[in-house]
Amino acid sequence: MYIPTLQSHKIIYVGSFIFSIVPSVTDHHSSIMLLSRSRPAVASTSETSGGSSNEGKLPKLGEFLDKKDFLGALTLLEFQRSSSQASDAKGLASLVAYCCFHLGDYKRALEEYQSLLKEPKKGLDDPTLWLNIACCLFSMGMYVEANEAAVKGTPSPLKNRLSFHLAHKLGNEDAVIANHAKLEELLENQLSLASMHYLRQDYQNSIDIYKRILLDNSFAKLDNDATGVTSHLVDLIVSTSSAEEVHFVQALLQIPREYIALNVYVALCYHRLEYFDVSQEVLAVYLQAFPGSAIALNLRACNTFRLYTGAAAEKDLKPLLNLMNQEDQTKNGMFSSAYDLIRHNLVVFRGGQGALQILPKLVDVIPEARFNLIIYYLQQDDVTNASTLIKGTKIKGTPEKILYAIVNLLLSYETGNREYLQTAQSTFNQVGSSENEHDSVFGRLCMASAHFLSRNFDHASLYMNSVRQHYYNDDTFNFNYAQAKGMLNQYQEVEELLTMIQSEKIRNDFTYMQWLARAYIMNKKPRLAWELHERMETSPESFRLLQLIANECYRLGQFYYAAKAFDLLERYEPSTEHWEGKRGAIIGVFQLIIAGHEPKESLHDIIALLRNSSKPNAEKILGVIKKWAKENRINL
Repeated sequence: MYIPTLQSHKIIYVGSFIFSIVPSVTDHHSSIMLLSRSRPAVASTSETSGGSSNEGKLPKLGEFLDKKDFLGALTLLEFQRSSSQASDAKGLASLVAYCCFHLGDYKRALEEYQSLLKEPKKGLDDPTLWLNIACCLFSMGMYVEANEAAVKGTPSPLKNRLSFHLAHKLGNEDAVIANHAKLEELLENQLSLASMHYLRQDYQNSIDIYKRILLDNSFAKLDNDATGVTSHLVDLIVSTSSAEEVHFVQALLQIPREYIALNVYVALCYHRLEYFDVSQEVLAVYLQAFPGSAIALNLRACNTFRLYTGAAAEKDLKPLLNLMNQEDQTKNGMFSSAYDLIRHNLVVFRGGQGALQILPKLVDVIPEARFNLIIYYLQQDDVTNASTLIKGTKIKGTPEKILYAIVNLLLSYETGNREYLQTAQSTFNQVGSSENEHDSVFGRLCMASAHFLSRNFDHASLYMNSVRQHYYNDDTFNFNYAQAKGMLNQYQEVEELLTMIQSEKIRNDFTYMQWLARAYIMNKKPRLAWELHERMETSPESFRLLQLIANECYRLGQFYYAAKAFDLLERYEPSTEHWEGKRGAIIGVFQLIIAGHEPKESLHDIIALLRNSSKPNAEKILGVIKKWAKENRINL
């Protein structure tokens, strides 16, 4: 499966195709990483404007900003800029940049701020301006440049938070620790810390911080009955954690508008923890307030993708897809930051359709795009391109580690190099035994894979059985599970699992045919195994399947089909071994007929088989059979 992305430049997720999900500073009230101010830290237009006409419009601008209607504010500012003198238009640049930043148009915001560097009164020595520039560069994923700009910025809680996240992005753990120590007990700082836990895949600690923020406020004091939460959600939460979580989610469903962004952050964490139902219900409250949020709509689609199908997920994106059809507005306007993200996720939701047209261009933009392109190559059996793309990639998250293990496993099959196999096994074991994944579905699948590769099929089967309900109709899972069961000689289940598979690719795989033929024979259905061979075209693989049928049927006393199989083998490749197998099987059929365990009509078939041989012993055996038939009045 592909991994949808929840947000570009931020986080990597897996499943089988990958998606990313952290909301950016473009969203309403978004202070998960940086402080989202309700007013810019610059002079107002009343101070920069020289005309009374602009002063009359200031209340309207304030109303736009109070409502977080940055598009309306930007429209008004552009009008003011076009109708003002040149000096006044320059004074509006900081406000325009502020609105562009919150609309996700970081490039334009950066250009506006950079234009202010040329101003004589502000210029290169303005620390506030440098901090704003650093925020834009950070949001554009230009972390080295952002760090250089942040150093010149004004010492403030915002600078601490920005430096905290830049240190993480640049892999400087000492700086992460140092900046962590500077974080004070401010709301924005706590949100920033929760974001850092999220980035490090410590989702429960993130939830704990959000819970503390929420439950410390008076609006979170709820009645014990928690009536605002549906019974389904209560059952789900209590079954996986504690009753305290019910009150937490209840608070989220009743949250005041100024705290409503917490719903998005918590929904992201629940999504990562695979509580998709809970994530969806918490997210719905935010979408009621801000139905046009690109990040929230995308997260809802990702939840739907996990719960249902890609087609259903695509329907959730329909409001954004309509905007994407407006090319200029999407690429350069308020949804510019979501444009690549949505295009990427559509590839995921459509099962890889358009992957080669879209994903290569996004490899350096959305981290998940690289891994989804690798998945696409693997689905096309292109291990070479997949291994080339994964080389030099930083493998951090669970999905990437699983993908890395799979690529190494396939390389071991192609090259016969056991080092690749050992790397795959150790990586699977590392993921499956990790604290975050040992009880998750992915973690158990990884442990099953590790045990399978070490030929510990008993443990592999146990792990796979624990997650079978999630993959009951998954062809790949059933194929692997059947092989583990086969190695434990549990052939009734092997037959059941293999016959459930619908994929033509798997059904035409020779390994599948071998296991199914063996299961039929072990379950005393040799005729079905023989019919499986008859449907194959003549090839080395059909010859090997014939050998399997001949030997396994002979070993289990199913001599009729063993004789037929050895007869064909003798004709394809005459040898003493094949003749002796055929002879023994024919004698076995004859004995079963005498004992009444095989229909007498089978005599005609074994006589025909004997006549196909030119061996001297064939005539002797034929004579014995004819004599017995005559004595028992059987007409041959």
